[in-house]
Amino acid sequence: MSLFISNAYAQSAGGASQGGGMEMLIMLAVFGLIFYFLLYRPQAKRVKEHKNLVASLSKGDEVLTQGGLVGKITKVADDKDFIEVALNEASNIVVQKSSVTAVLPKGTMKSL
Repeated sequence: MSLFISNAYAQSAGGASQGGGMEMLIMLAVFGLIFYFLLYRPQAKRVKEHKNLVASLSKGDEVLTQGGLVGKITKVADDKDFIEVALNEASNIVVQKSSVTAVLPKGTMKSL
């Protein structure tokens, strides 16, 4: 009656050994190393670089925010996590330091 299904036969107890715990530990270690090198380490590196960028912000730097705004820092509050950014001569905005994604080279705003 089994036209498309092959018969399954039980394996004899003495014929072959079951997979041991050592192979499972090796596979777990390999997956741990893959996780560390492909996921955790690059993300930790990006977080460290962004922390250094935020710590090095100073008055006069031209920055790019996460919202896509380009401006020049006019005031940095050391005790707080906010900076004031001049978008042009008439408008200033206050943003969090952590919203800065990049410090642009000097003169970038004039070339835009």
